[in-house]
Amino acid sequence: MPSRRHVIADDLRKQISTGRIKAGERLPSEAQLASQYMVSTPTLRSALAVLQGEGLVEKIHGKGNFVRHALRRITYVGSGRMLDAQTTADAALRVSVRTTNVRARGHLPALLRVPASSPLTEFLCLSHEGKSPHSLARIYVPRDLAPAGMLGESPWYEGVEARLAELRPPLAEIQETVSARLPTPEEAATLRISSTLAVLAITRVAANTTGRVVEAAFLVLPGDRADAVFTIHHTIEERGTEG
Repeated sequence: MPSRRHVIADDLRKQISTGRIKAGERLPSEAQLASQYMVSTPTLRSALAVLQGEGLVEKIHGKGNFVRHALRRITYVGSGRMLDAQTTADAALRVSVRTTNVRARGHLPALLRVPASSPLTEFLCLSHEGKSPHSLARIYVPRDLAPAGMLGESPWYEGVEARLAELRPPLAEIQETVSARLPTPEEAATLRISSTLAVLAITRVAANTTGRVVEAAFLVLPGDRADAVFTIHHTIEERGTEG
């Protein structure tokens, strides 16, 4: 027999799929829904968590629960590059960047191969589809390789990326570690996803031709909208015929 939370989730899911509750619309308050379904608030929140995990509902702090628009998928193809499954201009993702000067702490000294407390610049990149957060990335570079005068907020990630590429020498090696895990509380709140929804976590470390690590990046892609595709090109050597 289905549990009460699944009965509630099924009913709300049906209302969303039939258009009775439309994309972008706010659901009744949790207290109202709990009263309507005659359940406790924890049971009601558990039902909403089911829908949040499916990507149908997002909870915005201080505002309530909203029906998500259809999720746009992202394909990660390696080396920090992501391709959108959709290409229409009206559905384009917007990426904002916050630039901050920080010190190397935690696991950053080991990844960047620098002494603890070395000066770094952090680029916090958050993509949005409409008003909904879509993906999150934190990029760290040694301070001497960071563009000057870029502290604060910027709406254009492409400009930041281009200026980083100008300042650093050509890359010789990029190492990427891909794992699936649950989001941290901060990541769940920033991306407005359920704490039970797995994310695709990618750690990318890039080094130049001298062996210096010039960038460490951490990408977080919600599992309900992300795929990772890696292509390996093999070189086939032609062998001559012995005569």
